[in-house]
Amino acid sequence: MKKSALSDPFEEARLREGLGYMNDQDDPVVMVLRHKDVRKCAHQWQKFQSGAKPGRIVVPSEVNIRETRQIPFELDPPQHGQYRAVVEKWFKRPLEAVYQEALKVQIDALIDEVIGMEKVEVVSGFSLPLQSRALTLLLNIPYEEAETWIAWGTHVFRSEGEALDGDKAAILYDYIDQQIDQAIANPGDDLYSVLLRSEVEGKKLTREEVKGVMILTFAGGRDTVINAVTNSIAYFADHPAALERLRQEPEIMGKAVEELIRYFAPLTHMGRVATEDIQVCDHAVKADSRISLCWASANRDASVFEKPNEVVLDRKLNPHLSFGFGHHKCLGATHTRQIMKILLRSLTEKVKSINIIDTEENIEEWGKFNRKVGYHSIYVSFNNNS
Repeated sequence: MKKSALSDPFEEARLREGLGYMNDQDDPVVMVLRHKDVRKCAHQWQKFQSGAKPGRIVVPSEVNIRETRQIPFELDPPQHGQYRAVVEKWFKRPLEAVYQEALKVQIDALIDEVIGMEKVEVVSGFSLPLQSRALTLLLNIPYEEAETWIAWGTHVFRSEGEALDGDKAAILYDYIDQQIDQAIANPGDDLYSVLLRSEVEGKKLTREEVKGVMILTFAGGRDTVINAVTNSIAYFADHPAALERLRQEPEIMGKAVEELIRYFAPLTHMGRVATEDIQVCDHAVKADSRISLCWASANRDASVFEKPNEVVLDRKLNPHLSFGFGHHKCLGATHTRQIMKILLRSLTEKVKSINIIDTEENIEEWGKFNRKVGYHSIYVSFNNNS
């Protein structure tokens, strides 16, 4: 098996009953596995809420490490739409040509740094800097600030060997508090300042609401972007013909991005809390208990995707759920798509081939399901295209 391959641990349970089960810190979770059922539950926000206790819809639960509600992620309609409207235009900025040009400069420079090196550790030495530097564009703050975030490591809520780490999370919370203080004292054109000037129903966002948006912005797009970039690098190392195909057929670049995001599903699942006693796939779910919408399983559903366990770079129909579904579809999707699209273009321009030297896989354990989500480390060499 290729080192970049990600198997589907959910297939048997998805076919048999459509559900999986896990215990999350003594708060059980029913995992919804089929594509149609994931979409249905995501759409039924009245029955499966996001606006539960802060941190509870995340899997693993974060109720023990934060009290701040992530906005608009942990809100339900109509509040969700009101707060999302505040930030939606801002998060569409990656569609602007000047944004994409700046992102291309960043990614080209990073590839130039690593080409020709004997070996590069991709997670911390490539994907983390790429994600952090790109985030300065999204927040519209100085490029140099990325070095602070790189120093935090790849996870903002976890330390090595720990599922959750309150002390590590406090670093992010304290940092955001400081940045909000600075934006209050010296307002500018950064996201903090924009949020502080924003209103919902005629009232300015509170400090706690601003903090909630910023925690989501930092945490929601960190591991996921790092996983997407790292897995894609591994894939092109294993499949040099795929990189050559993109060189020869740049018109399929957009489809290739969607397919890589489908196949690798950087986020395994996201939770909801039932508001009433209800049936899910003929299984009784009690009110105030949790389900999870398993994006990774839904993305391999053979009733929806032909050859679901293969990367088909020019896949014609690709209703993948890696960015979620319904009104909670990921705000950062546009930013992530541009990162991936520009990364692939830069790789085709600058890199002839990639060799994998050594890997340590990152295996998530969800009840009886063990899912490879990416790597703790992967060493490669990038070979010059010239």
